[in-house]
Amino acid sequence: MTVTFTTKLVNVLGDKTAKALTKAFDMVTVEDLMRHYPRRYAELGALTDLSKLEPGQHVTVMARVKGAKNYSFGPGGRRTRTEVIVTDGTGELKLTFFQQAWRLKTMEPGTLGLFAGQVTVFRDEFQLTHPDFEPINESEDPAENTRLGRGVIPLYRSTSSLPSWRIEDCVGLCLDALTDLGDPLPDSVRKKHGYLDMRGSLEAVHRPRNRQDYERARARFRFEEAFVIQTVFAIRRAEFESEPATSRPEKPGGLRERFEERLPFELTAGQEEVIAEITHDLSAPHPMHRLLQGEVGSGKTVVALLAMLQTVDAGGQAAMLAPTEVLAAQHYRAITTMLGDLAKGGMLGGAEGATRVRLLTGSLGAKARNESLLDTASGEAGIVVGTHALIEAHVQFADLGLVVIDEQHRFGVEQRAALADKSATKPHVLVMTATPIPRTVAMTVFGDLETSTLRELPAGRQPIQTTVVPVAEKPAWLERAWQRVREEVGKGRQAYVVVSRIGDAVEAEAKDTRSLLDVYAEVTDGPLSDLRVGMLHGRMTTDDKDAAMTAFGAHELDVLVATTVVEVGVDVPNASVMVVMDADRFGMSQLHQLRGRVGRGNEPGLCLLVTDSEDGTPTRERLDAVASTTDGFELSKLDVEYRREGDVLGARQSGVRSSLRLLSVVRHEKVIFEAREDADAIVTADPQLLGHPVLAEAVRTLESTDQAEYLERT
Repeated sequence: MTVTFTTKLVNVLGDKTAKALTKAFDMVTVEDLMRHYPRRYAELGALTDLSKLEPGQHVTVMARVKGAKNYSFGPGGRRTRTEVIVTDGTGELKLTFFQQAWRLKTMEPGTLGLFAGQVTVFRDEFQLTHPDFEPINESEDPAENTRLGRGVIPLYRSTSSLPSWRIEDCVGLCLDALTDLGDPLPDSVRKKHGYLDMRGSLEAVHRPRNRQDYERARARFRFEEAFVIQTVFAIRRAEFESEPATSRPEKPGGLRERFEERLPFELTAGQEEVIAEITHDLSAPHPMHRLLQGEVGSGKTVVALLAMLQTVDAGGQAAMLAPTEVLAAQHYRAITTMLGDLAKGGMLGGAEGATRVRLLTGSLGAKARNESLLDTASGEAGIVVGTHALIEAHVQFADLGLVVIDEQHRFGVEQRAALADKSATKPHVLVMTATPIPRTVAMTVFGDLETSTLRELPAGRQPIQTTVVPVAEKPAWLERAWQRVREEVGKGRQAYVVVSRIGDAVEAEAKDTRSLLDVYAEVTDGPLSDLRVGMLHGRMTTDDKDAAMTAFGAHELDVLVATTVVEVGVDVPNASVMVVMDADRFGMSQLHQLRGRVGRGNEPGLCLLVTDSEDGTPTRERLDAVASTTDGFELSKLDVEYRREGDVLGARQSGVRSSLRLLSVVRHEKVIFEAREDADAIVTADPQLLGHPVLAEAVRTLESTDQAEYLERT
């Protein structure tokens, strides 16, 4: 039988073993098993460092038996407990077996072996209960191609039913049977970097003879992962550039120029540079596809508005898609306020040549909704701001020229495509995010977009001081936090109190965090009882949400107790202090976004991070890092270092863990850049990959499975 990567495991390993691998690791084909690379390697003579074990881990350790003893217990002493002590020469680990007295004969002192099981703690000692055991016979003359002959033992991610050495045996059977091995890495790319071919790489990663073998193989497979992803993006970029779009060049004397002349502040050098890039893109005859990322308060909205006005000047319409009604309404108010009479086309008091700005959300009243729909369809509204309601089938545009998507990670590719499909020709697309993204993550997640970054803050933005309030160690500090809120309110300013959950009947209760309803009751009955306190959360009606935000914006409320609905877009310059309850429940970048809601006016901002986490814990270290810097890009790097790789790419990206095995989008910047460069060269020379059928199949596989989700969502 010819065995290839696509051969079913059952045809090589039999039904029982194949089912066990499927159940444990969702493996179906030989390739699935071949891509289950060892987690680490043990070299004979180098015992496992037992001091690095952690409770709950399922481990495979190589150690030497120090001693073993049987103990009788139970009624009449009829039951037996066998305790075996193994050592790495410095530390010890206890192995416990029940009713297996015969273990003394197989685990004599001095025996070297592999022991696999789950680490537990009993009476302050680490132990493995009923671990799997495979002895290593050091006295026999080892055959050349055995683990003893090679001297390096691969240790795989395993389960209680499939210890590492059984997976190793399965890998060996499949590896020996494999005959036809295609390689997604083109020969030219592989030779350029000095990588082994597929057969050599599989042998070196699964059956290495030394450290150099497996490190070289892992480097090759790491590059391969990056290369296939970057090839997907290179193809997409080439497709974008080949698609026709209506050119929207800058018009002298148009709305954009008139608005720019009215700006009450000077644009930063960064804004000028990004505006020039977007101006150029909009003037091209193929669709712009650009990501605009920038610090909180870096002026992305002004940049986006200039792009929208350029589109309107060129006869088109611009749609701005926001993830929530609160944010859509905020954008609508900000844009109409900035434009003034330039947003009142055909209305009383409107400037000559003005356009209209319309809001379209699901909760609009019938009259306002019909007016927005009519102006959008007729083209009277040059700018339309809305939520998912913009995507609905009955929403029609006269000539949609630009789509601006705010907070990209809240939208799936299907929603983006549905809006883009409302134009006869592909519209230009500007994606905005206020969450700073490290270059490597941007290249791996947004690789089909050109990226522009705003790092400078406009002149006049006030500094924000961030302080951790450790209530477990210093409970009096929480009282002081409420005093600071009162002091700011006493000076005529306002405050946010942010919580991680609502606490209503819809929500599963979490007892270890403070809910919005609890905190609201606590502060209104206690430390803030004489202040005007309101609340805001996502499950309020639209009218109630609007009323709360309007009241806070009009300074009819002193304090707003809210969930993360205020994370982005909410702009109340008079707010100067924020208290974040259970701050350890938020990501570092999210905390950075939240504190960006204060210090937006003439007064410096203060952000207080309330936590029960103790000094020295990883959780506390994250909060201390947030308090130590206001550089969002620096924080974003720290954030992805603290978090797991799958988390970096987003909660919905379930496929990432099965797709990215060796590549880290955090640590392997050089690999990703090299892969992008090589992928661009291959796709430029052969856009349809006709000369690279194995690579083409790898691209199709990635794009046609759930693993492609992380290429579409952030």
